[in-house]
This record gives sequence, structure tokens and C-alpha cells, in this order.
Amino acid sequence: MALGLAALSGGAAFAAGPTAEQALKLQPIQPDVEFQRPGAEQIAQCTIAAEKIGNATGWVVTGANGERLRVFLDTNDDKKVDQWSYFKDGVEVYRDVDSDFNGKADQYRWLGMAGTRWGVDVDEDGKIDGWKMISAEEVSSELVEAAKTGDVDRFLSLIPTQEELKSLGLTGQRAKDITDKVANSEEAFVAWARAQKAIDKSTNWVHFGATRPGIVPAGTEGVSQDLIVYENAIAVLETDGQHGQVELGTLVRIGDTWRLIGAPSGSAGSADVATAPQGSFFSVSYNGASSAVPGNVGMGAEMQQLLDQLEKIDQQMAQATSPQQREQLAMQRIDVIKKVIGAAKDPEMRENWIKQLADALSGGIQTGELTQGIGQLQALADDIEKQVPKSDLAAYVRFREMSAAYTQQFTDPKADYTKIQEAWLGKLEGFIDTYPKSADAAEAMMQLAIAHEFAGEEEDAKKWYARIRSDFSGSTLGDKAEGAIRRLDAVGKPYVLRGTTVDGKKLDTSTLKGKVVLIQYWATWCEPCIEDMKTIRELQAKYGARGFQPVGVSLDSGEAEVRQFLTANRLPWPQLYEDGGLDSPYALDMGVLTLPTMILIGKDGTVISRGLHISQLDDELGKLIK
Repeated sequence: MALGLAALSGGAAFAAGPTAEQALKLQPIQPDVEFQRPGAEQIAQCTIAAEKIGNATGWVVTGANGERLRVFLDTNDDKKVDQWSYFKDGVEVYRDVDSDFNGKADQYRWLGMAGTRWGVDVDEDGKIDGWKMISAEEVSSELVEAAKTGDVDRFLSLIPTQEELKSLGLTGQRAKDITDKVANSEEAFVAWARAQKAIDKSTNWVHFGATRPGIVPAGTEGVSQDLIVYENAIAVLETDGQHGQVELGTLVRIGDTWRLIGAPSGSAGSADVATAPQGSFFSVSYNGASSAVPGNVGMGAEMQQLLDQLEKIDQQMAQATSPQQREQLAMQRIDVIKKVIGAAKDPEMRENWIKQLADALSGGIQTGELTQGIGQLQALADDIEKQVPKSDLAAYVRFREMSAAYTQQFTDPKADYTKIQEAWLGKLEGFIDTYPKSADAAEAMMQLAIAHEFAGEEEDAKKWYARIRSDFSGSTLGDKAEGAIRRLDAVGKPYVLRGTTVDGKKLDTSTLKGKVVLIQYWATWCEPCIEDMKTIRELQAKYGARGFQPVGVSLDSGEAEVRQFLTANRLPWPQLYEDGGLDSPYALDMGVLTLPTMILIGKDGTVISRGLHISQLDDELGKLIK
């Protein structure tokens, strides 16, 4: 591993420059990565060149068709590679990261369509010790992989740490029960892994199965804050052509990760898995026939054959190299999903597969993968509205049809953007009238509010924000709408920002009265934000001694990226960060919708501007600081 990483990280190698062939020999540290691997004949057509990407420099390997294959970056200008990125179809799917710049990777990230996993390797031995980000679906897959070899450490990385357990805010007997279950999970996993016979090294994870996640509200016995959980979830697996399943039990969301509460129970592959509800928070029976991705050993032969076809198509799509191949396979997949819907006997199972069909069509159209399909999606939406009018399912399908049709119109080079936008806003209002309480109605209202705000129609925007706040109180969008109203009404009112900086210091802007404070909301992926920092640095040098104090608020999705950026770009002003990205507490508090966003606070602590452009900052400071 070390030699593979060092091949492009040594100072001499970096200066001399590797060949494309040498660069393509490097492999991801983690084994389960699907990335583009050119054949021997194709390698000769690949090129490698030194490039500057943002504030980093490094080597970019390009394929014969101009698509990126690898990017190896030096992000801290020490002439050594500390970020190794691997691509598929021109999209980054995986990244090894050396965040402490010692020549060894200590973080591993799956990106793009490869998923959301973000692993941390504390001792830099190539094995993941914990997760900064992982979905419930990925937890179920990791559990199956751990069971294949009885890998206790891999299993334990899916269990909450003591700090994470404390963050759940559990009290009394509830806290004791959950803590005991977690404490006994290592012993329970070892016993279960030895006893189970259904999972071996040839077993493949197929799907995650569960009813929709539920909220355990604050005030429930032993629960002091809202918790989002899955109860009696399962992992559907396949061994030698036969489908089985493993009962996962309870999963709870903690920040950007999902965690297992204890070891699996029951016999892996058993047909009666999860038929006896035993939830940690509430009982939900799941028998594999009522999830978004159903499957169990008791299913009919027709259904199992269809699921096998889907698996095969998914594998083929992962290997497809041309847009034509991907579209052909995507249409085949859609045809099979339609057959699954026809074969589904359980109403909830059928509904979830209909949602999958709508998602597959809408997603493919919006990404451009499907040049055809809008007609099928419109027909599906019309059909569902006739079958179950004004239902949640009808709203779900219709909103995705609307979104796909809206996006597709912009591919026409002769498109009249003004007319398209006007029609879209009308459709959103019509959708809200028809489905006012559906989950997608909140998103429709938010899009209307944003459109009005960006058009300068702030009173209309506030009406929609207020309705979201009222109709969807307690939801993320409800909180964001409340913050947006606060931001729009902020000028002339006091505003205080409090938190702990990235370097562990307490920050309270109320202690900065007498200074002009600039709050810059930014992210490492926002190039204009990074450019703005150069001007802020210059203006701090000009006005800092006379009372100008910038404060940064990162809205990145991961703290490691923020720390890595700040290590490479030393900024002489405090930086705040909390998990959640554009849904983090800082973003929600002021309803920050786009980046960059900057708020200027006067010496008396009241807001002077809540939408300042960087080009205006010097003039504003000149007026405020004499």
C-alpha cells in the first residue's frame, strides 16, 4: 500500500512527472471500488498533464475521449500528493485522502453514484476504523461484508461510540437498555457470525429493506430530542442464485451516519426474518415484502427471477462505457421494474416499486441518461392520479414528472427560458393546490419562494416561506423557511452568531460590538467563495486595525474537507463549522440558500446588509470605518 501511494507522492517523482501508464497502475486502497480501467490498447491513448485545480496542483490523467480517469493532487503545496481520485465515465467515484500530510492515506470517500461512504483510518493501516458519513443502505452492505469473514472490527465500526450514544440524549431505562445492547454487541456478533450458515464468501448484498424511517419525538419516555430510526430493517442477500435476508434490527441516524443498535438477530437467510417485531423504540414488522427494494426467500419464482434480472442489469450498467449502452440498459431496467409492479401482490410493496419507477425515469431524464422516457413518466403520473387521486403516491409521481419535464425543456437550444420559468411556477402552484399536505408540497413552496426572492419580489417570497413554516413546522424545510424570513427581515435588527470555531475556541459576535463584522457563508466547493476570500483578506489588512472583523461559516458536508482547506489556506479570521452542509444549524438559522452569502453587521450589532456582494464591501467599510 505504502509503495503504491508513494509512487506519485515523492518530491522527485512529482518534479519529473509520471507517465499516464505509471499513474494508471495506482489502485484505490479500499477493495470495493468500481472505477474506469482502460485496456492495454486504450492506455497508449491516455495522457497525463500537470494542472491547477482550485488552490491545489497535481496530475490529471485523461482518457482517449477527453474524460478524466485519475486526479492526484497536492493540496498543501508541499510537492507531495495527498489526494488520489478515481473516476468512472468522467465522474469522480472514489478518493483516498492524506489529511495529515504524512504520506499515508487516512480517509476514504466514495462519491458520485458510488455512494456516500466516508471512512476514517486512524492508524493508517488501510482498514476503516470509523465512519464520518454512511447511509443506512451502506450500513446493511457493510454488515454483510463483515459477516462473510467474521470481521469484528468491521462490524464494530457500524456501532455507535460512547460519545455518539451520549449525543442521542437518551435518559433513564431507555438509555440503559440501548447502552447495554451496544456494549454487548461485539460478543453477540461473534456468536451470531459463528452460528449463521447462509452467508459465505460468495454471498452478495442485494438490497436494504425496511418500511420508511420514523421519528421518535422528544418527550417520548427516555427520549429528550427527536430521533430518526429504522426498526426491524433487513439486508437482502444472494448466495448461489438464492435470495435470503438478515435481520438488522434498529438503525438510528447520528449526524451524517447511520448506526446499528446491536448485532443482527435470527438466522441469516431465514424466511421468517423480522416477522416478530422487536424494535428498540417502536415495533414495526417488516417481512421483506414492503420496502422500496423488496425481496425475501419466500417470494414467488416470478418475482425472484425479475429481481435477478435487475441485479444483472445493474451490473451491466456499472460496466457500460458509452451513453448509448447506458440508455439501452436503463430502459431495460425500467421495463423489468414495470413487470415487478405487475407481479407485486402486497399493496405497499407495489407502491414502493411504483416510486422506484418514477425515480428511475425522472432521474434518468434529468441527468440526460434517458433521451426518451418523459412520455412514459407522464402516462404513469396520469394513471396513478386516476387510480388513487390526491394520494401521497399520486403526488410523489406527479412531482417527479413535473421536475423531469421542466429540466428537459432546457435542452432545447431554442428554448424560451422566461416562458418556461413562468409555466413552471404556475405548475408548482397548481401542484400545491392539489396536494397541499404532501411531502413534495414543501419543496414546491420552497422553489416558489426562492424564485420570488431571486426576482426581487421579497414580500411574495415571505408569503411562501411563512406557509412552509406553518404547514411543515418542525421539518428541515420548515426551519429553513423560518430562517429565510429572519434573513429577509434582518436589516436594522440585532443579530448574534455563536459557536465553537474549527480550532476549538468559543465565538460570540455580541462581544465584538464596536467592530464591523462580516459573516461569510462559504464552502470548499464554491469557487466564488474562495475568490471572495482573497478580497476579504486584503480588506482585513486595510481595515482590521481600525475595527473590521470577518467571521467565516463553512457549509461543507464534512469537517475533514474544511480542515484540509484551512490547513492549505491559512485564513486570519475565525471559522465556524457544524455538520449538515446547507441544512446545518448555521444555514438554517438564516435560511442560507445559495453561496456565497455575506451578512454585514455594524458597530452597534445590528445588520446593515444581508445580501452584500464582494464588490460592495470596500465602499461599505469605507463608510463605516473612519
